[in-house]
Order: sequence, then C-alpha cells, then structure tokens
Amino acid sequence: MSGPEEDVAEEDVELAVRLLAGTPTHEGRDDVTLRQWALAATEFGGRMTPQPVPVRIEERDGGLAAGLLARYRSRPATVELYVDTIDRAERLIEERGWRHWFPHGSVRAAALAHEQAHAWLQHAPVRAEFKRALGHTALRVGRRRLYAHVAGADELAAHAYARAACGLGRNPLLLTEALAATASCESEN
Repeated sequence: MSGPEEDVAEEDVELAVRLLAGTPTHEGRDDVTLRQWALAATEFGGRMTPQPVPVRIEERDGGLAAGLLARYRSRPATVELYVDTIDRAERLIEERGWRHWFPHGSVRAAALAHEQAHAWLQHAPVRAEFKRALGHTALRVGRRRLYAHVAGADELAAHAYARAACGLGRNPLLLTEALAATASCESEN
C-alpha cells in the first residue's frame, strides 16, 4: 500500500508523462518509453548543481496572454519574469489550498531556478550528460552511440531542479498545468 508521499510522486510522474505525450514528435511513443524519459529527466534535474551564471532579471507584464511565467534568453543572459503570471499563480495556490506545497514567494524563486536550469542545460558537457541519462539512441555503430535530444525533457529537468532547489512539496509542473487550465477557462468567459 502506498502512502501520501508515494501518491504525490506518482502524480508528478504522470504530469511529466502527459507533458511528453503532448509534445510534438512524441505522438506515437509508447507510455513505457515516455515514462522512462520522464523519470530520467526528473532524476537528472533533481540532482543538478548548476554553477551560478550572472543574468539580468527583467520583470514585465504580458505573461498571462503569452502563457509564460518566465523565459530565459541567452544573448544577453536575461531572465524575463512575468509578474502578472506570478501574481496569478500565487492567487491560484491560495484558491487550490496548495500553500503547503508552494510557500509564499516560491513561485518567483522557482521560476528563477527553472530558468537557471535551462541556462545550465545549454552547456555542451551538461547537455551530453543529459542525453546519455535519457538514453534515447539516434544512431548506433558497433559499440558507439549517438544520443538524441528528447523534446520536452529539458522542461522536466528544469521543473525538477526548481522543486529541489526551492524545497517545494510538489513539482512546479503541477502549478504550470493548473495555470494553463485556469487561463484557458478565464479566456473563454
């Protein structure tokens, strides 16, 4: 019999599998493969130790309309934080009773950590290690393998890193999915 922590972990894995399943190029992939990638990406992200990279932080509005909480731009190194989306996420946490998973101020902190993870995943040695961890082989010649990119896996790793770095009770992917559903409902009304 599983306990509450195991149930939460399984729900987070299912969120990750759904994200991959909804990613173009994965339409025909089987659930076993998607689950394997989701687990590998989440584990990799949870154990990442990115080196601090100096970035400029720009706060702006317009995230709700664009479906963005934050965005990393590499040239110049900038994290755009969308304060309207962060504010909506904080209200959504209160509405859903999720404050025990996402403490006050954690949305902003998780968004920054998430984007820091994306920056770290752009480093060639880290990217190569990540591809090996995912194990998706593009080409094999004898014992040599060329590992392929898995679309969406970097998002899962960045969410897992944000959860670990900020000590969150749930994967921020839960909040991202809830925000998207809420935005969709609110735009229909």
